[in-house]
Amino acid sequence: MSPAYPSLFFLCFLCLFSAIKSDELQVLLDIKTALQKSNTNVFNSWDARNPICKFPGITCDARNSVKEIELSNQNLTGALPLKSICQLPSLDRLSLGFNSLYGTITNDLNSCTKLQYLDLGNNFFTGPFPDISSLSQLQHLYLNQSGFGGAFPWKSLTNLTNLVTVSVGDNQFDPTPFPAELLSLKNLSWLYLANCSIQGTIPESIGDLTELVNLELSDNNLSGEIPWQISKLEKLWQLELYNNSLTGRLPVGLRNLTNLENFDASMNYLEGDLSELRFLTNLVSIQLYENELSGEVPAEFGEFKKLVNLSLYTNKLTGTLPSTLGSWANFDFIDVSENNLTGPIPPDMCKKGTMRGLLMLQNNLTGEIPATYANCVTLERFRVSKNSLSGTVPGGIWGLPNVNIIDIQMNQFEGPMTADIGKAKALGQLFIGNNRLSGEVPEELSQATSLVSIQLNDNQFAGNIPEKIGDLKQLSSLHLEKNMFSGQIPDSLGSCTSLSDLNMADNSLSGAIPSSLGDLPTLNSLNISGNRLSGQIPDSLSSLKLSLLDLSDNRLTGRIPQSLSIEAYNGSFAGNPGLCSETIGSFRRCSPKSGVSSSVRTIILCFAVGSLVLLLAIAGYMHLKKKEKDHERSLKEESWDVKSFHVLTFSEDDILDSIKQENLIGKGGSGNVYKVALANGKELAVKHIWNTDSSSRKRSISTAPILGKRGQKSKEFDAEVQTLSSIRHVNVVKLYCSITSEDSSLLVYEYLPNGSLWDRLHTSQKMELDWQTRYEIALGAAKGLEYLHHGCDRPVIHRDVKSSNILLDEFFKPRIADFGLAKIVQANGGKDSTHVIAGTHGYIAPEYGYTYKVNEKSDVYSFGVVLMELISGKRPIEPEYGDNRDIVDWVSSKLKNKESVLSIVDSRIPESFKEDAIKVLRIAILCTARVAAMRPTMRSVVQMLEDAEPCKLVSIVVSKEAANKRKDPEMFNQDP
Repeated sequence: MSPAYPSLFFLCFLCLFSAIKSDELQVLLDIKTALQKSNTNVFNSWDARNPICKFPGITCDARNSVKEIELSNQNLTGALPLKSICQLPSLDRLSLGFNSLYGTITNDLNSCTKLQYLDLGNNFFTGPFPDISSLSQLQHLYLNQSGFGGAFPWKSLTNLTNLVTVSVGDNQFDPTPFPAELLSLKNLSWLYLANCSIQGTIPESIGDLTELVNLELSDNNLSGEIPWQISKLEKLWQLELYNNSLTGRLPVGLRNLTNLENFDASMNYLEGDLSELRFLTNLVSIQLYENELSGEVPAEFGEFKKLVNLSLYTNKLTGTLPSTLGSWANFDFIDVSENNLTGPIPPDMCKKGTMRGLLMLQNNLTGEIPATYANCVTLERFRVSKNSLSGTVPGGIWGLPNVNIIDIQMNQFEGPMTADIGKAKALGQLFIGNNRLSGEVPEELSQATSLVSIQLNDNQFAGNIPEKIGDLKQLSSLHLEKNMFSGQIPDSLGSCTSLSDLNMADNSLSGAIPSSLGDLPTLNSLNISGNRLSGQIPDSLSSLKLSLLDLSDNRLTGRIPQSLSIEAYNGSFAGNPGLCSETIGSFRRCSPKSGVSSSVRTIILCFAVGSLVLLLAIAGYMHLKKKEKDHERSLKEESWDVKSFHVLTFSEDDILDSIKQENLIGKGGSGNVYKVALANGKELAVKHIWNTDSSSRKRSISTAPILGKRGQKSKEFDAEVQTLSSIRHVNVVKLYCSITSEDSSLLVYEYLPNGSLWDRLHTSQKMELDWQTRYEIALGAAKGLEYLHHGCDRPVIHRDVKSSNILLDEFFKPRIADFGLAKIVQANGGKDSTHVIAGTHGYIAPEYGYTYKVNEKSDVYSFGVVLMELISGKRPIEPEYGDNRDIVDWVSSKLKNKESVLSIVDSRIPESFKEDAIKVLRIAILCTARVAAMRPTMRSVVQMLEDAEPCKLVSIVVSKEAANKRKDPEMFNQDP
């Protein structure tokens, strides 16, 4: 070979190499172009001036060819140019998880034949995932929560014998039995198949996957017993089987899994004892709640050196808890509620000072609260209600700095609440009712400013109610009934502007009813019966919209205000012989004082007052007009930012010109609502919300009466815009645009002329709704909620479903509205939780007070209450239900026989439709099951409502026996 040939060959190689580098650069630039709308800096240096191996997120091999693309968690958005990506000849790792990528994944993926690692999880792709049988070198496959649906190509995995990781859970795949193709992949160590529509039984051959370290099959439709062959997986570190329909006992041989640290088989139908777990000394977390397990908690649990989490609630466990339980490791959480456990509370679970939750309610525990917990400053939840505990509460318990709930109600505790309560700065709920506590409530209670709910009822507290209780600005529920309180009702209660439920019945309170109670904008229930209150009923109470009012058995005198003399408040004033009324027949008629001189004085007084009122009205009118002009001029001076979510046929000025007093149609906690009539005849509704930052406000405070309460913008506004701007559904209210300034914000909606369902059912302007209309409202509202829960990229939890938030158009078609409390479920799969109880009294699901967890099933409960309203025509809270009872309790008490069930149905519904109403009532009862897991999804609710369409005559009578078959034994005996 001549010397020229090697040089020529080398030159050709360089040309080829240069061409390859040029091609790879172009591929990377194609990726940058496709994802150019991403909110990220990662592509800033991706250009031809820099070597591709220096690009952020790119790793090259020894030949400087792209080997890895690592762009997970980079806020990427757009559709993947897979055809280009798979032209990278050396690419063996493609990691794009935790972004906002969308579109479909095509068969072009099969060209990436050298891939060993593929992560597309936690994105927003659509459509099915393609056959990937050509990716024979693939070892790790991550597709969890990526948005894929349809039939998954399980067969294509058969050839991928190198697979070590298969993580494809949290996708809406077509239902399928356990994929047999996976059982041939003997190298699998990580198998995540949670929430991907797998049904049937767990195959016995699962035991052949002996390399498994992690096996997660939760949130599926698996049934049958856990196969004993699972005990052959001796390398298992984690086993997750929760929320299926598994039955039988924990399999014999489970004790062989000595490497197991995390075991969760909660929310199944497992029975038998826990003896197989006695030998698993490495367990860190044991989660077996909501099963039918029995027997004792093994004494060996008290010697587990790593155990930090034990959740066994809602089973049938008996016996005592090991005294040394939780005393070894950094113990975190115990929940053994709703069992039949006896004996004392283990004293040393907070020995390491790390415990956050102690929940043991509804057992038969005895003894005192161990004094050790008074020093457990990490505790966030302390719940031991409904036991037989006694003694005094250690003083430090009251003042734990991080505790957000103290629940000791329904025990036999004695002694005082100490002044330590003022140190409980995080305390949101204080439940200590039905004990023998005594003494005065310390003034320091008013320093626990995070309190939302206080229940001190049925104790022996005496003395005055703390005068500064009005400092509790977040307080929504206050129960002081059946104690020995004396003195006056504090006038400062009028400052508790979030208060919705107030009960001070059966004490020895005296003096007048404070007129300030009429200033409570959200008060829904007021019971101050059975006291020694005197004087007149304040006219200010007339402004309240109460579901329950009880002023009976006091010493009140004078005229019952006309606006309170309505049928809904029958019995509310009994036992006050000094009262009179013009309209209530059971009271004496009010009569004017006799005598000519008295009449003359009355006329003169009326004339003087009338003149003064007239002068004040004129002055007020002139002042109001001036404020309106100032306000309108101020609005026009603002700099506004318009974000449209639909095609708009109006301008910013059209909206701003209409924000005036004469267009005001409603007021709410988050802002005022105005009706806007456009020149083209179209009508809109505009909600005006103030921004939170007071330092940025430019307007004079004199505009507040027109614009509503300030300081309420950010959370409600952000939640409503974030939720509604992305939603397109016929049964969800349409948000046209948002108009924001530095000082306030406007939300522009479609206008619904028939108001809310609450108005149509319950107010003085209520109108007859035939059964067909009621049914269509129920079905439409259910479809709206179904879309929120199942039709969005991420589930949207409304958190305040009620009849007043279901609006009706001109054809009575319903729209779900008011998303001020809505939260979108986070992309990591965790549900939002809050320390403030969101929602409205009468609609709130029982788990709000139990776990603080807010999820879709809480919306389902509230919708069940709405169904009961539609069927019965009654409000969620009515005096006839009794103290601390609501419509769910009332309906439950009627489920005795067919005649009793039929009496639930609104008398305005014709006899021919009552059987149809009973079919819907059955759905309402399912929706309001006490245990959240037993409630149907909204998708199932829609299906059941469609099956219950009028004229499909199927008579259904709900009984206690039927409810018991739903594994919900407390459905008809719910506690208040």
